[in-house]
Amino acid sequence: MLELHPWLMGIVLLIFFFLLYQLNERLFGPLVRFMDEREKTIARDLAEAKQLSSGSDELLAQAQAKLEEARSEAARIRQGAVQKVKEENAAALSAKQQALEEEYQRFKEKLVEERESLKSAVLSQLPLIKESLKAKFSQL
Repeated sequence: MLELHPWLMGIVLLIFFFLLYQLNERLFGPLVRFMDEREKTIARDLAEAKQLSSGSDELLAQAQAKLEEARSEAARIRQGAVQKVKEENAAALSAKQQALEEEYQRFKEKLVEERESLKSAVLSQLPLIKESLKAKFSQL
């Protein structure tokens, strides 16, 4: 029936251990090292991603703060420019009103002078006008 040969079992056992040793050295060892390195790489990449993410959040907050600061600065500059233009326009309007008022006064004085000159001209010609009116009424 079945015979057990101890020297055959020893050889099979020896081949089995040799095969285990070779598989461990050539296949399982590099595979385990690769998996360990991969885990370390993944952990390192995750840590860097978290760091970059927190850094990007900080940069985003800084950018938003600078944007808000720029908006307020622009509003302040715009308000200053509007105020300056209003002041310039008010000064120009005041100057124009004053110039117009002076021109109006000169015109008024000129009219008074013309009225006086016309009055004196009419008064100087009044005797001639009276005579011509008498002549006209007498013809009627």
